[in-house]
Amino acid sequence: MNSQNLETLQAYLTSHNTDPLLVQGDAQSVLSSLPDACIDSVITSPPYFQKREYVAGGIGLEDDFREYIDRIVSVCAEVYRVLKPTGSLWLNLGDSYQRKNLLMIPQRIAIKLTDDLGFTLRNHIIWNKLKGAPDNAPDKLRTLWEPIFFFTKEPRGYYYDAEVARHKPRVAQSVKHGAVVSATGVTGVRYKRKIELSTELSSEEKEHALKALEEMLRLVECGEVPDFRMVIRGATRATHGNDERLSGRAKELAEKGFYFLKYSKQGAKIADVWDILPEDTQGRRLHYAPYPEDLVKIPVALTCPPQGIVLDPFVGTGTTCKVAHALGRKSIGVDLAAEYLRIAAGRCAGE
Repeated sequence: MNSQNLETLQAYLTSHNTDPLLVQGDAQSVLSSLPDACIDSVITSPPYFQKREYVAGGIGLEDDFREYIDRIVSVCAEVYRVLKPTGSLWLNLGDSYQRKNLLMIPQRIAIKLTDDLGFTLRNHIIWNKLKGAPDNAPDKLRTLWEPIFFFTKEPRGYYYDAEVARHKPRVAQSVKHGAVVSATGVTGVRYKRKIELSTELSSEEKEHALKALEEMLRLVECGEVPDFRMVIRGATRATHGNDERLSGRAKELAEKGFYFLKYSKQGAKIADVWDILPEDTQGRRLHYAPYPEDLVKIPVALTCPPQGIVLDPFVGTGTTCKVAHALGRKSIGVDLAAEYLRIAAGRCAGE
């Protein structure tokens, strides 16, 4: 890496400029020039093993998939170093076949990142592409998904803003025929009957359960809780194992005879299956695998604070930096190919 790029990187880290910084060079070399603990979130999709030949070559063209895995892990070792203790890594990787055998490359890399580098794997997300290119192989199923791994540098204390990526709550509660009705139609009548007819609850437990149910319905009526589920010992399906050593819910059910699952009025937490159409327009002339902007928006919002810095060591045509810039975050994008970086610069500038 030349001294001019190094000076530019170091100056950018301390500046207030939110325009993306695009750096040409080898990912591992550029990352090695960054100081420890300076990046908030890394969001990237490295070249897949023996899938495509990119303009400047680089990772993905190895003869042996084990060598490919080692190279990706080496880059991720630098990622681990440059991440702040509150930082996260989002890694999207597709798989490959060799002699008819699915290699499980993404999973092998994920295990190495946790076992060898010390990352904590918080989620394995399924990117459901909804549509995809035809698959002419006559002897296997068509593949319409890819994994995305959400790692954190530390198991606790990392930055994560769960409130920014919730699904909108369902229709609000209402009152019908004098009964409070939750967002999904729960009135409490069914739960009252189960409590009253229970043969497992004592009289005292039934009294406490009915009072708690009335309070929950009051919260629904005043809009504090949009919806709920009530689990009653022996009467409704539990949402846990029955071992009190492993489940706090099991202990609560044993001690009280019931518990509630309350829905948030901010909406449901985002789940680990993402239905997102693949990108089919940006940069196709030179780059055959740009990932969609919607795939980046969630990780940036969840794990990069408003004044933070996003890094993509395999930035390609700049989707990560474009999204980070749109969301008001600083970002650094690295790629071997000057051609890709020219496209990325244009996209980030709105051209």
